[in-house]
Amino acid sequence: MKKILPFILLAGIGFLSYSCDNKDDVVVQQNANFQMKDITGTFTGANNANFTISQGLGLKSTDVLLVYRNINSNSGGSTIWQQIPKTYFLTNNRELDYNFLFNSQNVDISTKANFDQTTMTAAEANTYLNNQTFRLVIVPANTTGTSNKSAKAPVDYSDYNAVVKYYNLNDSNVPSVRVN
Repeated sequence: MKKILPFILLAGIGFLSYSCDNKDDVVVQQNANFQMKDITGTFTGANNANFTISQGLGLKSTDVLLVYRNINSNSGGSTIWQQIPKTYFLTNNRELDYNFLFNSQNVDISTKANFDQTTMTAAEANTYLNNQTFRLVIVPANTTGTSNKSAKAPVDYSDYNAVVKYYNLNDSNVPSVRVN
């Protein structure tokens, strides 16, 4: 009996260490610092605006801003969010880019093109410039001040639904503002 006891003890410790891994398929974090906001605006070249819409922010220095465009906001279908920056390739070798710049006080979402955007057809303007809705998702960054460039991101930030699931965000009642 005394010879079997160490084996039983070793087997029990091995079983416990095997069952205590942290590789769960679903990672859920809750944090009161997460914020979401929808902004809707029309890109125009009026008043030297350079096809930019702006929104005030209140970010901490450690926060990160993710911006997603509702790619079917004018079609009335289900909502599909696509992360920007994003380039669209239009007919006749024309390219239209969505991009954004932000600091702790403001975000500027803009379109840039290799052509004069005022020459877009009405259908193109309705698809890419008029009444565009963007979802701003503010998440806290690494607050430890350390960097691990080899570490894999905890979630695919280009996948809006994965971000919502990972950070346990409630996107059923996101505040919305019209910016122009």
